[in-house]
Amino acid sequence: MTRSVESRFIAIISAALVIVVAPLFSLFLALSSQQASESQHERIQVLIGANAQALSKPLWDLDIESIRQITEQLVGEGAIRVVQVTDTIGKFDVTESNLRDSGEDLEKMSRPIVYRAPDSIQRIGTITIHYDRVGLFSALNRMEITLISIFAVAILVVFAAAIVGNRLMVIRPLLRLTAAVEATRRLGSRHHVDWRSKDEMGRLAKSFNEMQIQLDREERELKRAHQQTTEIYNLTPAMLFSLDADGMIWAVSDYWLLATGYSRRHVLGRHFVDLIIPEDRRTYLDRGTGTNGSNASHGVTVRFQCADDRIIDVLIMETLLKSTSAELPTSLSVMTDVTELKQSEIRNHHQAITDHLTGLLNRQGFEIALDEKIAEADESKTDVACLFIDLDRFKSINDTLGHAAGDRVLCEFVERVSPLITAEDCASRLGGDEFALLITGKDAKARASRICTQVVAAFDTPFELDSASVRLSASIGLAVYPEHAQSAAELLQRSDMAMYARKRDGKNGASIYDEAILDRTRQRAEIEADIEAALANSWFEAHFQPIVDTRTRSTMGFEALMRLRHPRKGLQSPAAIVSVAEETGSIDRIGNEILEDALENLAKVCRIPGMERCYVAVNFSPLQFEHSLPTRIAAHASRFGLSPSQVVIEITEAVLMHDNPEIRTILDQLHSFGCRIALDDFGTGYSSLSYLSRFPVDIVKIDQSFVKSLGTDAVEIKQKNRMLMEGITAISHKMNCIVVAEGVETEEQFTQLRAIGVDCAQGYLFSKPMAVPDLITNLNTTANLLESRIA
Repeated sequence: MTRSVESRFIAIISAALVIVVAPLFSLFLALSSQQASESQHERIQVLIGANAQALSKPLWDLDIESIRQITEQLVGEGAIRVVQVTDTIGKFDVTESNLRDSGEDLEKMSRPIVYRAPDSIQRIGTITIHYDRVGLFSALNRMEITLISIFAVAILVVFAAAIVGNRLMVIRPLLRLTAAVEATRRLGSRHHVDWRSKDEMGRLAKSFNEMQIQLDREERELKRAHQQTTEIYNLTPAMLFSLDADGMIWAVSDYWLLATGYSRRHVLGRHFVDLIIPEDRRTYLDRGTGTNGSNASHGVTVRFQCADDRIIDVLIMETLLKSTSAELPTSLSVMTDVTELKQSEIRNHHQAITDHLTGLLNRQGFEIALDEKIAEADESKTDVACLFIDLDRFKSINDTLGHAAGDRVLCEFVERVSPLITAEDCASRLGGDEFALLITGKDAKARASRICTQVVAAFDTPFELDSASVRLSASIGLAVYPEHAQSAAELLQRSDMAMYARKRDGKNGASIYDEAILDRTRQRAEIEADIEAALANSWFEAHFQPIVDTRTRSTMGFEALMRLRHPRKGLQSPAAIVSVAEETGSIDRIGNEILEDALENLAKVCRIPGMERCYVAVNFSPLQFEHSLPTRIAAHASRFGLSPSQVVIEITEAVLMHDNPEIRTILDQLHSFGCRIALDDFGTGYSSLSYLSRFPVDIVKIDQSFVKSLGTDAVEIKQKNRMLMEGITAISHKMNCIVVAEGVETEEQFTQLRAIGVDCAQGYLFSKPMAVPDLITNLNTTANLLESRIA
């Protein structure tokens, strides 16, 4: 340190002398030498000119003595070393020299010698003088040399004074300061500098001493803070640990050791990742990826192996530390045991995806399993078969025996089905009485077909309950991935479509998905769209089919039949529309529109002569029987000027078979209001005669299937159906009910019905259902013809 500072100081002073003083001194010598050289050159020119004139006469006269005297005189001059005189013809050469060394550096000057004759000027010879070259120091006189010497001595004195002053005023205090710093470093205690002065060094020493005092105080505070930090680190009831840049454990808290069972000496310096089970190590190593670089904290949940080989789930929240030293930790982490929370999450997740009644997967769990099974099938190039199972008539069990009985049936169904599938398969209760099975493996489709047969056969044995023995069946839809579907949602949807196709085909069996099912589904979707559009744009209208008296063939009334007049497709058949509307629930809105349109059109028909007392029979769905129905019918009848007896409420046995008290109340209200009740399609289904006594029925309509049999060639069937119609007619008349036969198409049928005693008939024999404007036109034409005949 001392030699370095002092040597740099000497180097700086020396450099200043070399850079400043030396060039100035060299310039001074150069200028002085140049001036002396010019002065000597001028003097030599004068001497050689004068002596050239002086030599002209002696050289002309060949006076050698005079020439030698002149040349010797010239050589005696201080700077001249050689004088040479020659003639022009080369026969005369006089040389005088006082050279001390043949190698001296000389300059030369020549001048011609001329003789002035009376008639001319002739060159008769040449004088050449060799003289000393002027050097840098040769031009200096004694005074100048003295001044230069004094200047050099002054420079050396200043140089020495600077070095001594630097040593006394700078180096000595620096040495003391260095000694104090080294003592502090080696001994670990604070040492002060013993130096007092009022200059910069004094202030530096004072500042150093004050800094030592401040550092000593801060060190004591830091030690106390470190002790407190250590106590907090170890006494905090949390599993704290710190890692270095290499992921090794730098420190652990006492609570961490207590919770994990390790000892401090066994874990310090060990890679923390080694304490995590191998399956989760990659998760831990990737804990910082994907997070924002400005965020110094991140967390990860992994499984940790304790000293006693226990595996616990831990949440590690790590905070990066801004440490510049490799010896300090780079992170502080808090480890929390979340084993119970993890198990609780697993239980909650299991409950979230599991049906609480049967223990099978619910719809959410099934969708997750379906995605997984399809991913596995894609990897193994195998199939996945989905069975969509719906229990037929299950609702009746809940309605008649209660939901507890229904739950027992569902659980017993699961017990019967579970042995049919393997551990690789999957079973789920999607909701209510809907189930789904996933069959996987190379022979998935064949095995699924066998399981369909086995599931159907499982219903051959009745379900035994405490109070009853219940028989059910199942409708099953089967679809296979990737043969029938390209995604999980599509597979479930198409198995569902296949199941509904089975239900439409008579239930109790299985259907495999095909494109025809998709076409029917598309047609159904198109019908649903048409229904919604028709309701929004009033495309529904009531067509009237006459009901005639069998004795007089006069029109007694009309049945209002629903039609949809599509602006692009034209008039649509009601069969498909009614079935779809009943399933979607839109039949209620359709029925209300048809009711209002039928009553409005009846009012128009009643204005025709002879039609004043005609009635209209409107078909009602069970969904239409709500508390406001009687009030609404009364309001419409009053608005259109109709009497209640002109409104016939036409119902089927589906409305009556469950003997709903609310429906019975509404029918009683309508009947008391004056409306008549017609029982449609009588003779089919259950056709309980008790309906005639338990409900206010005024009209019984014999189903057209009986009427068609009257024209068949099978005599036995014809006779039996005729006797049934005779019985229905007789009983109905005893109950004060009017009998109407539907589907009359021939005169033979009409004749036999009249013979049986049927009161009224309707069918194509009399008229097809007609739009009311066309009907009114025909009725007006008929009325005009009658008037003409009468007239």
